[in-house]
Amino acid sequence: MTLLETHGLTRRFGGLTAVDGVEFRLDEGEIRALIGPNGAGKTTFVSLLSGRIRPSAGRVVFAGEDVTRLPAHARVMRGIAYTFQITSIFARMTLLDNVRLAVQRRMMRGWRGPDARALDAAAMAVLDRVGLADRATGIAGNLSYGHQRLLEVAMGLGLRPRLLILDEPTQGLSDAEIAGFVDLVREIARDATVLLIEHNMGVVMELAHRITVMEMGQILAEGPPEAIRADAEVQRAYLGG
Repeated sequence: MTLLETHGLTRRFGGLTAVDGVEFRLDEGEIRALIGPNGAGKTTFVSLLSGRIRPSAGRVVFAGEDVTRLPAHARVMRGIAYTFQITSIFARMTLLDNVRLAVQRRMMRGWRGPDARALDAAAMAVLDRVGLADRATGIAGNLSYGHQRLLEVAMGLGLRPRLLILDEPTQGLSDAEIAGFVDLVREIARDATVLLIEHNMGVVMELAHRITVMEMGQILAEGPPEAIRADAEVQRAYLGG
């Protein structure tokens, strides 16, 4: 089943067309990688999906609903979580409190809000899921850059999204942490769809069901990893072939 699709999605910044008439479809339960050279339009594209910026033209449809004109917070409540959009960490707060904020947003019902014990339990479960439970009472700003990225992922998961968009999530992670992240994404994909912007091609080839390649604001190629690896145009534009 199609979870998200775009039709003629375009974004111009003055005389620059960063995203140019993109037709895109993402199926529910899929792990999709979005790759391309720097300046290809990847981050602008996912910012359009999440509502961080408005399109100059075109439409975004999520779960059958046209969400093109919805602001980012409304898309979050419908199940679109973009780590850079919603999860800037609060450096002076504990990891637990950071994740509590995301969980609280999801669990909020009426004016009373969630029960404190239920909120803490849900937040701890998310921290455990990303391997940060033993650091729950630590200050977020004291984390290494790589662990801050994992905290961002935890905050995204705290919203229990239908679509989780991850922008360069393995940047700053050690090889061992990257291996753990790959396992985590596979586990996340059991109950969510994942759209991943990633430059680590080992991670992309290992994780993605399908890969979308962007160049100059347009989709250059799309297909399973083996087809993308063999594509001459992709090798020319991105893989150095």
